Amino acid sequence: MILEYNLQFFAKDGPGGEKTEQPTSKKLSDARKEGQVAKSKEIANAFGLLAVFVMMKMYVGQMGYGMIEYFSGVYNQIPDVIKMYNGMIPVGALTTLVKSMVYQLVMIIAPVLLVGLMVAIVCDIVQVKWKPTTKPLQPKFSKLSPIKGFARIFSTTSLIELLKSIAKIGLIGYVAYSYLAGRADELFLLYDMGINQVIGLIGEIVTDVGIRISAVYMIIAFLDFAYQKWKFMQDMKMTKQEVKDEYKNQEGDPQVKGKQKQRMREASMRRMMQQLPEADVVITNPTHYAVAIKYDPDKYDAPYVLAKGEDFLAQRIKEIAKENNIEIVENKPLARMLYANVDIGGLVPPELYQAVAEVLAFVYHLKGKV
Repeated sequence: MILEYNLQFFAKDGPGGEKTEQPTSKKLSDARKEGQVAKSKEIANAFGLLAVFVMMKMYVGQMGYGMIEYFSGVYNQIPDVIKMYNGMIPVGALTTLVKSMVYQLVMIIAPVLLVGLMVAIVCDIVQVKWKPTTKPLQPKFSKLSPIKGFARIFSTTSLIELLKSIAKIGLIGYVAYSYLAGRADELFLLYDMGINQVIGLIGEIVTDVGIRISAVYMIIAFLDFAYQKWKFMQDMKMTKQEVKDEYKNQEGDPQVKGKQKQRMREASMRRMMQQLPEADVVITNPTHYAVAIKYDPDKYDAPYVLAKGEDFLAQRIKEIAKENNIEIVENKPLARMLYANVDIGGLVPPELYQAVAEVLAFVYHLKGKV
């Protein structure tokens, strides 16, 4: 019995093989357009949180006095409001009062929240540069697949996120507990303090704890950023076949490009042969090189190469020259120099003027032009 094995079945990542190649610039650019970038949300969260608590540290006194003044004003108005409505405050008036209170509270803390939001946005821009895209917002039906959803739940990424969350909770809890334990005696004295002292102490404790937590959070954020960047590059890696396919798509199939170049050479050769009868002389190395020269003072100040070739093509140039009564002059060194240094359509270089002029003079003499 003969067993047939499909060894491709054992290949990693499909028929292209294992993803061992670094991603190309096009692959990274396409991923960027799709909204796939190496970014850690923890960086924005950490810096945003730090900005909020630093602002609170600077602004907490003003915030506290603003709240005290507002609540004092509202509290002093309560008797007048009750008297106005004979003890029965309508729901509409109460709703308006609550909305006004919420609005005033938001206005008091808005500068702090705004700074935190701006810092978070700047952190995101610094990580991935400014290039907005709506692709991540577009619905993808593949995400609705129960099988893929189950796979995401129990993936390596989910495990990393779980460990990261546990680390955050543990470190934040430890930092908060360590700081509060050191100031426990002050907290027990809150009942004996005035309102202004209580607000000042609580504000100081909250901001100090917040700044310490933010500093620890930033360590986690930078580690997460390094991990996200590494993971992104791993996910973007390509197989050798993918690199080849991309090159073909960008540069074109080598076989097709080869055929195109061949057609261009053939077209150039036909043009060269069509112009060859206009030549004044063909300079040859009898068996290898042939260079057709023409001098047209109305067109150029120097003679120029009309056609050139070697071996078989050189023989073909000489045949056409004979058919058109063009003089063929044997000059081995000059033929080699012209063939190697002057392109078709190119002017004869000054260092070869004398040698070419002598050949042309000889030809013109034979034809009775001089």
